[in-house]
Amino acid sequence: MTYLAKPKLHHPTLPQNKLCHTRRDYEGKISTLCAGCGHDSISAAIIQACWEMDVEPHRVAKLSGIGCSSKTPDYFLGQSHGFNTVHGRMPSVLTGANLANRELLYLGVSGDGDSASIGLGQFAHCMRRGVNMVYIVENNGVYGLTKGQFSATADQGSTSKRGVVNSDSPLDMVGMALQLGASFVARSFSGDKHQLVPLIKAAIAHRGAAFLDVISPCVAFNNHAGSTKSYEYVREHNEAVNRLDVIPLRKEIRVDFAAGELLEVEQHDGSVLRLRKIAPDYDPHNRIAAMNYTQEHQAKGEVVTGLLYIDTNASDMHEHLHTTARPLNALAARELCPGKTALDKLNAGFR
Repeated sequence: MTYLAKPKLHHPTLPQNKLCHTRRDYEGKISTLCAGCGHDSISAAIIQACWEMDVEPHRVAKLSGIGCSSKTPDYFLGQSHGFNTVHGRMPSVLTGANLANRELLYLGVSGDGDSASIGLGQFAHCMRRGVNMVYIVENNGVYGLTKGQFSATADQGSTSKRGVVNSDSPLDMVGMALQLGASFVARSFSGDKHQLVPLIKAAIAHRGAAFLDVISPCVAFNNHAGSTKSYEYVREHNEAVNRLDVIPLRKEIRVDFAAGELLEVEQHDGSVLRLRKIAPDYDPHNRIAAMNYTQEHQAKGEVVTGLLYIDTNASDMHEHLHTTARPLNALAARELCPGKTALDKLNAGFR
């Protein structure tokens, strides 16, 4: 498929957003993944979310590691900045880029092998530092590029395509993100576009470490009976705690404030997250309750999806470090090297 060039001509009647871009302007190259791969559905959801939010493609920096999931940034936002790092090292490279230029929208795409195995330590520090980013894990429970071995997120007792039973306990990326201090935590399913697109939009609007775990069945190695990451299993065991829409404040907002049905969360960029509860007793503002809720339903074999936790007063890494509001990469030599007088004053403060 890599030899096929995507047509550059767009139909003149395609709808445009406020930037006069069509959805085609947010696409990338033709995917080389297996036909029916859930990762392609996630790419389509990212494209839809960015188009609907009028995101300027050149203001986006997309980074990834190694794996099937880490190939996907080539398939969306072809006009944005991109960097494919080595295995498991996406979070540290993204952190450095964010420190240099805080004005870009950082989108990190990884997989369960890339983030839950070799990159686990980097994932942990990225979450705890509150790096302002959208961190998407395309979770299929296998190593697809190396022919279907169990990954660290494969559930204990699940079977491989060849009938091998996984005896190891799984890592729960959602539970870890909650414990590590992520201020936005959600889970979705690649086959549920109506839930996934608003979640991506909400994560983009959030300031701080936004983590989104997306179960994305591997059609080649992990979409069979016995797999807990297959299309059928997730559909049959999906426990959605809410449905949401993201509405920018520049548009008129009309909602029905029926008691117990709708919760509005204002984001830092002025947009409003409308959260409709499906589980009547679920509170996305309570980190401990979110951890307990996901664990209780996981023990029942249920996959909890939706917005699991959000901290509306979250701060990011730049606030923690008290960095300058002006991007570091825009500072001139005069600001970076203020001279001997300033250096002597600084050194005197340590005596």
